[in-house]
Parts: sequence; C-alpha cells; structure tokens
Amino acid sequence: MIALLRGRVAAATLGQVVLDVHGVGYVVRIPPGSAPGSPGEEITLHTHLAVREDAMTLYGFARASARDLFTVLLGVTGVGPKVALAALGTLGEDALRRAMVAEDVTALTVIPGVGRKSAQRMILELRERLGAPVDAGGVGIREEGGDPLVRPSPRVEVAEALSALGYAPLEVSRALDDLKITEDAVAEDLLRDVLRSIGGRAG
Repeated sequence: MIALLRGRVAAATLGQVVLDVHGVGYVVRIPPGSAPGSPGEEITLHTHLAVREDAMTLYGFARASARDLFTVLLGVTGVGPKVALAALGTLGEDALRRAMVAEDVTALTVIPGVGRKSAQRMILELRERLGAPVDAGGVGIREEGGDPLVRPSPRVEVAEALSALGYAPLEVSRALDDLKITEDAVAEDLLRDVLRSIGGRAG
C-alpha cells in the first residue's frame, strides 16, 4: 500500500503532479484547483492507489484526512475516483463534511457529475456506513464510538502493496483468490504469506 509520497515536484498540470522520489517519477492525480507546489519544491502527499485490471492510478492529498474521506466516498454507489476527486476539489474537505452533516443536498449538487439523486444517495450511504456524524462544528464524520473514517480492509491493503511492488494486475488477482482472510487478519501477515506463496510458485 502506497500511503505517502515525499519528493520534489518534477512537473505539475491542472489536476496532476509528477513527483520525483529518489529518481523515480510518480504521476499523482490531485483534486482540481489544489496547489501542488512549484517545480523543484519538496512536498508530501498522502496517497490512495486505485487498482484496476487495466490500470493503476495514484491519487494524492495534502492531508491524510482528505485521503481518507476520498476513500470513503469511493464506497458510495455510483461514485468513482473522478467524482470523489471533484467533490474534494470543488467543496474542499471541511465544506464537504459540513454538507454531509447538514444533509445539504443543494451544496453537494455543485459538484460536477453529482445530481440531486446522487447527492441524496451519498448522504444516505455515508450516514449508514459511518454512523451519525458529529455536530456541524465539525471534527468530521465518525463511526459510532470509533475513530474518524475507516481504514481499508486487509485485502485492499495487500492488493495495493503487491501492485506497488510491481506485480501485474492478473498476478494480484490470482494471489488474492488464494488468500484466506480471517476476522482478525493483519495486512502485513497476509502480505508475507502471499509473497511466500508467489515465490514458491515461481520456484
């Protein structure tokens, strides 16, 4: 799992930055309108790696809490990375949370690609998944009696870690199919088992 990148800005365009990390250039998608920094400037991005059969895409954010909110938005029916990124770029993290707390459908429809029904579904599904948010003064959306937002499942963390290590999407899919995940599974232990299994097949 690539959770954070720190490096120098090699190039930046609207919605995207190329980050030079020890000589390796990472293309990272960022919320539209965010300031990625000037070329040569060292910055830190909290990242989410989206893995698909045909592509792997990094999304970066200035704050870990924004990255976590992006991840939660991806769990809403009909919301993909493009809309989730637009939500954070259009409203910003704090305003987006306030809109959720207040169930402000009108505010959410300002987001490109989000209509009234989509906004209502976004509010409904996030409240059901995370429990009632805290007051509008706004520490953020929380699980009932828990910490802000959620951590990716061990399966997702293992998939992201394998992709970051250079394994092809098909190899990742096969490895995950063989994975036995218990309720108390830890991603680090699962990753160690998967790598041992892959090494055994290669030998």
